[in-house]
Amino acid sequence: MSGGVDESHRVSDQDREQAVLLLRDDLLAGRLTLDEFSERVEMAYRAKIGQDLVRARRNLPQSSRGIVASGRRQKRLTIAFFGRVIRRGRILLRRRTLVISAFGDVDLDLREAEMRDPSIGVRILVAFGNVDLYVPEGINVEVGGTIVFGRLREWGRDVVRAEGPTVSVRALGLFGTVDVWRVPHEMRGSYSEIFAQLEAQQRQLPA
Repeated sequence: MSGGVDESHRVSDQDREQAVLLLRDDLLAGRLTLDEFSERVEMAYRAKIGQDLVRARRNLPQSSRGIVASGRRQKRLTIAFFGRVIRRGRILLRRRTLVISAFGDVDLDLREAEMRDPSIGVRILVAFGNVDLYVPEGINVEVGGTIVFGRLREWGRDVVRAEGPTVSVRALGLFGTVDVWRVPHEMRGSYSEIFAQLEAQQRQLPA
């Protein structure tokens, strides 16, 4: 049993949505990274019987309310100036995060990040530089902004989850590029390998 769902019985849409809400609480409590959350939510939405929902919440408490205090420093600012900066791992995201790239390159990888708010904003300022932002597929990502003499692009499948967290990306730039990569949780490899796989996937998506 998990959350009152009989493991042997077929689950309803309401059971799935309840499991997703509990998973979101686990994410905001610091028990899951964004990538782990995305993977488990996919399992929950595919669940046929109660046992599938139990599997989606394995090793997590039945009640997920309450935020776990963390000594990890929250990341507010990432700057690349005439160089390259790679920010990845278990980053603790603030409600607002600023990325600045001037004559430099930034790789901001949020797949293993943690968040304490269901909606966060990433603001990107780029001048004669490049910013690559990586998020797990299945996390709601809203992308907007203006790049003058440059490009603002999105890659991968835009899988919207009504109860999922949201990353709002706003970019402003001059002679720069900003790429937002939605990475399936099973996709691994170097950044160049991820680029190649997502570019191939993009060519297969409907126009």
